[in-house]
Amino acid sequence: MLTPRRAKYRKQFRGNLKGDSYRGTTISFGEYGIMAETMGWITSRQIEAARRAITHYTQRGGRVWIRIFPDKPITKKPAETRMGSGKGDVSEFVAPVKPGRILFEMGGVSKETAMAALRLASNKLNVKTKIVEKQEL
Repeated sequence: MLTPRRAKYRKQFRGNLKGDSYRGTTISFGEYGIMAETMGWITSRQIEAARRAITHYTQRGGRVWIRIFPDKPITKKPAETRMGSGKGDVSEFVAPVKPGRILFEMGGVSKETAMAALRLASNKLNVKTKIVEKQEL
């Protein structure tokens, strides 16, 4: 799974996810991609599950680009712990995603294969997505 090698600070605030994405909104590397339509946090486990779904369906043909990286640490308090006593320990890493962001890109396969593989991958993610082509953007 994807995790940052090192971070300046161990824990972060939750932040806010207002507005649309203004970076990473065009297909840069492949011909087909998955675009987020809603905002949310995508965990490193979900990214890995989607990547595996794509590579499994294409039988390792073509090329896949992951355009998001989970660099935000999410903390969690242990079960049955009383309130207070500070912030919890880091439990996972997420990638904050806004609408319009390209999450995955594919190239080197037929349109039908790419559409089917990206549809399987989008089912693994917890944000609403749509499949886009390079010509559409």
